[in-house]
Amino acid sequence: MPKPRTETGAKNLIGERLKLLREREKLSQRGLAHQFQLIGVDIDKNVITRIETNKRYVTDMELQAIARIFHVSYEYLIDGIET
Repeated sequence: MPKPRTETGAKNLIGERLKLLREREKLSQRGLAHQFQLIGVDIDKNVITRIETNKRYVTDMELQAIARIFHVSYEYLIDGIET
């Protein structure tokens, strides 16, 4: 069974917003990976690159960690809706 993708073939919905949030906070991909490590989520720079370029699926635990690090809602990450 094929894995779901967006209409454009992307493997996630948050890649562009993750990159925007990271750049807004002036974090490098390595710096963001360090933030993940600090909260106990094992994500390295290469994983962040693949998420930002929509070449990797994002787990619910990773989504939760991203929302926590950037203090944003799940709705913002998934739909771009700011609350």
